[in-house]
Amino acid sequence: MNTSQGSHRAATRGRRAADPSVPAPHAAPGPAIPSPAPPGDDAAPVRAGGGRAARRRAAEPRGGDGLRRLVPQALVVAVLAGGTSAFVADDKAVRLSVDGTPRTFHTFADDVEELLDEEGLAVGEHDLVAPAPDAALASGDEVVVRWGRPVDLTLDGRSRRLWTTARTVDEALRELGVRAEGAHLSASRSAAIGREGLALDVRTERTVTFLADGRERTVRTNAATVADALDQAGITLDGDDTTSVPPGSFPRDGQTVTVLRITGGRETRDEAVPFAVRRVEDPRLFRGTEVVTRQGRQGLRRVTYELRSVNGVAERPRRTGSELVREPVTQVVRVGTRPMPRSVTGADGLDWDALARCESGGRPDAVDASGTYGGLYQFDPGTWRALGGSGRPQDAPAAEQTYRAKKLYVQRGASPWPHCGRRLYR
Repeated sequence: MNTSQGSHRAATRGRRAADPSVPAPHAAPGPAIPSPAPPGDDAAPVRAGGGRAARRRAAEPRGGDGLRRLVPQALVVAVLAGGTSAFVADDKAVRLSVDGTPRTFHTFADDVEELLDEEGLAVGEHDLVAPAPDAALASGDEVVVRWGRPVDLTLDGRSRRLWTTARTVDEALRELGVRAEGAHLSASRSAAIGREGLALDVRTERTVTFLADGRERTVRTNAATVADALDQAGITLDGDDTTSVPPGSFPRDGQTVTVLRITGGRETRDEAVPFAVRRVEDPRLFRGTEVVTRQGRQGLRRVTYELRSVNGVAERPRRTGSELVREPVTQVVRVGTRPMPRSVTGADGLDWDALARCESGGRPDAVDASGTYGGLYQFDPGTWRALGGSGRPQDAPAAEQTYRAKKLYVQRGASPWPHCGRRLYR
């Protein structure tokens, strides 16, 4: 029991005991029955019609007994009077405002926390209580409670959860320091925020600059995407046109975006496919001699390219497909492995270098203007084959050409070289 309330009830009982006019609780109605005098008392008889004074004298105790009974009664009255004063002092008139709804009432709570407990108000870490819960209460004080509310705020594309004691969107924006002028809000500024909170999308007004078609345009926008801001700037994208940042990205304050005008097409090109070379050893040919027995032929591939120009500047073509139109033909080459003879009897002592310088300038791959004669010694194809040569003489090694020339000299002397043959003998 509260001490003050106990004092209040004790004071009430004291007043009833001290004042016969205060009825006792639950007193039964009916005539008063006089109590018999205790044995041994010499009470004076009560006469009818004796009056109130006689009856008072008859009821009073004789001698010091009356004084002894009056002293404790006086003490009880004094204690009850003091308890009533304490009860009145503990009773406080306070004003309690819960989320903007005020009321005034009386309480015996000693501090704010006790007051909240009496009212059944449980506060959490996100709620506001002023003054603090441990603050003492006095009559005339005001206690303010504001409930915390979660706000899932997406501000300019970035999301986070915040807590606020604001009751409307407008109050929450001011409390969170969000500039609402010119902003896009997913809820009205006057919308109420319940204790369960709300999700709020805010796009503030930003400055975005576009570079397009050689011009610069700056707009103030609260658009959600670069594409939306582009529309507000009056710029249209055609065909494959795009922007330097993804059109669906969020436009940032102070951002500069370049519009990319894209033109393009396709091109088909025929490209050669190189042929392979297969080399086959041939022991009938002298070492160092190579004879092409099957001429290689390049293949043909048809390739498709995508062409693209950005703001008038052509980019490198991008290959998108290919088709093999003609297979290449492998070239076959016979490679001699037969050792080259060291000499030819009857021709080794002649000046073959002088003859070669005269006939071809000393070049093994030399060919005359008609294309008929070739090599160091200007063999015609028939003579070369008759001497055991393969292929063209100008393709044979210099040593083999000299060997074939010596064989020709043994057969016919210097006559095959009518103008330069005499140089063999110097």
